[in-house]
Parts: sequence; C-alpha cells; structure tokens
Amino acid sequence: MDLLLHLRYFRTVAEEEHFGRAAERLRVAQPSLSQRIQRLERELGVRLLDRGRTGATLTPAGRLVLAEADTLLDAADRLRTLVGRVQGGAAGTLRAAVPPQLGGATVAALLTAYRERSPGGELDLRELDTADQTAELTAGTLDAGIVRHPCPATGLGFGPQLHQPLGALLADQDPLAAHPEIDVRELDGRELVLFPRAGAPALHDETLTACARHGCTPSAVREVAGIEFTRALILSGTHVVALQPPAPPPPPPPVWCPPGLLVPPSRRPRTSPCRLTHSGEKSGRLRTRARTIDRISPAVQAGAASGPSGPVQ
Repeated sequence: MDLLLHLRYFRTVAEEEHFGRAAERLRVAQPSLSQRIQRLERELGVRLLDRGRTGATLTPAGRLVLAEADTLLDAADRLRTLVGRVQGGAAGTLRAAVPPQLGGATVAALLTAYRERSPGGELDLRELDTADQTAELTAGTLDAGIVRHPCPATGLGFGPQLHQPLGALLADQDPLAAHPEIDVRELDGRELVLFPRAGAPALHDETLTACARHGCTPSAVREVAGIEFTRALILSGTHVVALQPPAPPPPPPPVWCPPGLLVPPSRRPRTSPCRLTHSGEKSGRLRTRARTIDRISPAVQAGAASGPSGPVQ
C-alpha cells in the first residue's frame, strides 16, 4: 500500500467533509476513494471517519491520525522539492574542476555565476589537469570539469567550448616584445616553455605540431606547470619563450599580512620555515652544489622578504 497516497486522500476527505467533493477535487471516482479510505482504516486498525447522509466527520482516532498525516505529507512535499532542486542543479554539491592556468578572472566568473544560479548549492571546485579530470569523470568522483581540447575520451559528454588564443610570453628586453604581433617562424630555434604533456597529451602534441607546421621548431621544450616559474624562466634570458593564453588585467591583489600581525610577539618565528637545502655529504659535486646554494641564498631571501610572490612582476 502506498501509505503517503492513502494519507493524502484521507486528508482531502477530512478537509472537504464529504466523499463526493473530495473525489471531485482529487479527480478520482468516488467508489475508488471510499475503497482507499477503507483500506487505510484496515491497515491502521481504527475507524477514521463516520459516514453519514450529509457527509463524513472525523472520529477521535481520525483527528489524531490527521495531525500526524499533516506532518508526514508536508515533510514528503519538502523532500520532493529538494530532490527536484538537486536534479536541476539548484541544490546539493557539484564536484567540479578547472585546468591549471585557466585564468583568475575566468575562475572568479565561474564561481560568481554558480552562486547566482544555484543559491542553495555548493561547489566543490578543484584544480586538475585534463588527464586527471578525464580519469575522475570516468570513475564518477567528479561531476563536471573544464578540459583542454583536443580531449579524446569515450563515455563523456561535452558542452560549449571556451576559446583562449595562445600567445608568446616574452621578456621586456626581447626584440620581439616591441612588435604588435609576431610570426610563429620568428620563434624558431628558441627554447619553448609549455605546460606538462602528462596533463593534456593531445593538446601538447597538437601545439608542437602546429608550431612545426608553421615554421617553428624549438631548440628545446621545457615543461612547466606553474606560472611564476614560467615567468622566472622568461625573465632569465631572451632566448626563452612561453606559449600560453593571454593574461587578463590583474585584479586587485589579496592583502598579505606579515606574521607580526597574526602571531603574538612572544611566539613569532625568527624566520620563515622555508629553507634552501642540500645533502650533508661533502663529495666534490655536492660541495659545488652547496656553494651554489650559498651564493643564491641572499637573492632568494630578498625575494621572500618582498612578499609571497617575490619581486618578479
């Protein structure tokens, strides 16, 4: 027996105090409604309604059952509404991911749009490369993601495409930096910085193939995941170039607070817990490495003192 349905019929009869009017309101035949109420009474073992020529009235047991029926039916209605919102994406938790270097403005717009369109939902957003996203989508541990194309994957559905044109990231002093646009052939023979192939193999190969097709064969390809390290490599010499989407104008930066504002004076660390390290052994090669680390330590410390991102702009 569908208990909720029978209770809903019973509540309608109690509200109308008449089987005929209740049957018309429920759009069922009156004999069928009477049979359902009788079945509910047999199931509960009590008489719920007194039938008369003028209508139907609640028995004392019927009044008690009606009070509980209201609570159950209201809860069932709330549950159905909640399930509908979850199915429509307006509630629940959406497990999603974006690829590295998608761009802060794009990610911020995604978060804002989700909050506006799904006010009762939660977004569990992570940064994953295309290969990891594909694996998790297939395994069912991820609900949606933004992947780099081409992305050969079976069993996945793809939505609209986002277009991010690739450009060359150059040092200021590079002769090509003054050009409004450059021909790919002008980058031939340079060291190329590109995202790791393991994260998006098809796009990595397609990018190098497109470069070769247009007359650019790099002298070497360095795979780098982080934008700060990419910038450091670019600034280190004019023969290094990176291919990546254009960087939008930077938003106002987050506020960085020194430890003195967060930690009581008696508990402040004397230095940052980050250190340059090397093996304690003193073989010839390791002694050379140790001396190299000693030489670069002042520059690294100066960069750390300038803030979390260092002095590189």
